[in-house]
Parts: sequence; C-alpha cells; structure tokens
Amino acid sequence: MTPVQAVVPYDWTAILTLIQTELADMDARIDPPSSMHLLTVDSIRDHAATGEVWVVEQQNAPIGCVFLSAKPDALYVGKLAVSARHRNQGLARVLIDQAEARALALGVTFLELQTRIELTENHAAFTRMGFVKTAESAHDGYNRPTSITMRRQVGRQHLLEP
Repeated sequence: MTPVQAVVPYDWTAILTLIQTELADMDARIDPPSSMHLLTVDSIRDHAATGEVWVVEQQNAPIGCVFLSAKPDALYVGKLAVSARHRNQGLARVLIDQAEARALALGVTFLELQTRIELTENHAAFTRMGFVKTAESAHDGYNRPTSITMRRQVGRQHLLEP
C-alpha cells in the first residue's frame, strides 16, 4: 500500500479516531499520560498545514498514519499508528519508508522519534527498522527517564526484518 498525504479537505476525525483507538492500550502502561490526549481535529488539521500527515488508506479510510515535522537536522516522526486489524503487514515500515523519502527530498540527514521507556516492544520494532537509541529524557516534573530518542540515518540501506 502506498501512503498518501492528508491535505485539506480530509476526514481529520478519522485520523483522530485511529490514533485514539490504536494507542489507547498504552494508557495503563505509561506515565505521564500520552500527548495523544491533547490531539483534536483542529490540531491535526493544523499539523497537516505546518508539517505533514501521511496515511495508508483502505476503502478511503485511514488504517495507518504518521505525523512528520521538520527539525534542523532531522525529520521528526510522531503519532505512528496502525489499525490492529492491519498490523503485522508491514504498514509501520511503509510509513517509516515514506518518512525517509520525505527526509531525502528535504535534504535532511536523520529520522528521529521518541518512544516511551515502558514500551519496549516499540523499541524493538524501531530497532528492527534501523533506528538506534541516542538519548533518554524526562517529561517536566519527572526525575526519571520517561522516553527515549531514537534516530535513523537516511539514504542508507537498513536491515529491515520481516
């Protein structure tokens, strides 16, 4: 499946629902709460205008999405979500590959993302896609690491396990 860029007009509610549904299971596992709770239809539309929102669709409905934001030396990858019914089909990899294509087009050296300390299965999945841990950080008010930063250099072959 080929990702498409979500631009106005788009069903922003469908993207919000996808994210809220597919990332809900982490709520009981992470502290502090996910920033997905701050998302609104308007904030997603605004991000599509100031950054990029890419979706994989089936029957004109998003079944996967990723938000991209330009940084000085990296393209930040956020809100990666894939419908539970469509997992294990390589859609996350398709979205990460789209992010890399955008980074190359923008002349950016790295993809960067953050994942919560508690979500070790995400660390493993991103490692399989060529990301390496570069830092740990704590959310405001926390005296322990709450997330890790991972990076992947663009324009190189990456060992992508099935």
